[in-house]
Amino acid sequence: MLSLPCSLQPSTSTLSIPHSTPNTKSFQLYRAPYLKLKSYNNKTFYQTLQITSLDAAQPFDYESRISDHIEKCSKLKIGIVGFGNFGQFLAKTLVRQGHTVLAHSRSNHADIARRIGVSFFPDANDLCEEHPEVILLCTSILSTEAVLRGLPVQRLKRSTLFVDVLSVKEFPRNLFIQILPSDFDIVCTHPMFGPESGKNGWKGLPFVYDKVKVGNDELRVSRCDRFLDIFAKEGCEMVEMSCAEHDRHAAGSQFITHTMGRVLEKLKLESTPINTKGYETLLNLVDNTAGDSFDLYYGLFMYNKNSMEQLERLDLAFESLKKQLFGHLHEVIRKQLFESSEGLGISLGKHEVEKLASDVSAVLPPSEALKGQNNGIP
Repeated sequence: MLSLPCSLQPSTSTLSIPHSTPNTKSFQLYRAPYLKLKSYNNKTFYQTLQITSLDAAQPFDYESRISDHIEKCSKLKIGIVGFGNFGQFLAKTLVRQGHTVLAHSRSNHADIARRIGVSFFPDANDLCEEHPEVILLCTSILSTEAVLRGLPVQRLKRSTLFVDVLSVKEFPRNLFIQILPSDFDIVCTHPMFGPESGKNGWKGLPFVYDKVKVGNDELRVSRCDRFLDIFAKEGCEMVEMSCAEHDRHAAGSQFITHTMGRVLEKLKLESTPINTKGYETLLNLVDNTAGDSFDLYYGLFMYNKNSMEQLERLDLAFESLKKQLFGHLHEVIRKQLFESSEGLGISLGKHEVEKLASDVSAVLPPSEALKGQNNGIP
């Protein structure tokens, strides 16, 4: 029997070539070779051969094995530290994409992790001893430093990639550089969405990142790219931006958004039978910001040096708007008062002017009324 290469061995089909029919070609996929044995008296004799043929693609064929290898190499082992709402939110997508996900948190989320397909470790030492390629920090802004200092980083591989997803960027960047061993890679990111805004998918939503420190060797560069590709595959708008530039933009957008949402929440706005589209937008803003903890809002203020400036600008803008409104009101009332007195031929004395001034002050806010009195303006 003729032996074929090992990748073509399994088969149930055989082919026989009889002695008298050397030109027989009844085979499935491969031309059957035949073996000439001897020639006697001008007659040639052939040996009957039995060969195997490939009936179907085998699971161990070369291309399939290469494809599987490439697929496995594209997956990461990711350890999530801080398995609250946002950590769970990210974990679902990581698991769906085929990555191995581990998690650790101060609270016991073992049941939730099991349902998602995540391995939960109550002890951070156990998680670090699993040697995840990436540590994904999903803690609150206020607890970040304590959590980072409490991690047994000595149990991790020296080339581990650390990633954060905080809403401020210079703060975690500086912490990583200060606390982590110098061999570790650092990428600061900010998914500009959350469980509420990203519940229907991440397509078109911004994902900001800064490759703070990534080693030059091919494996480290590839690992960083594979992590970022998680969000690119989901359709995120990938925005590479320095941590400092991010914080400048975030203070003027995210912090202002949260501030206005919380101010409106204090007003206890309610839906009405005649809601306009604009009013519906305000109600939605309240709902979106009220769902976040006050710690998040305080963190946006405390750990972004640009937030105080934005708060002061907001205060000045509100005062300016009030001045504009009450300035127009003051002019209208003043004009009406003096036109009425002139039409009646009345000359106002000091007592009458003071009385009119007090009447105008009654409709003005305290600050504007005081300024009017100090300036002697009715």
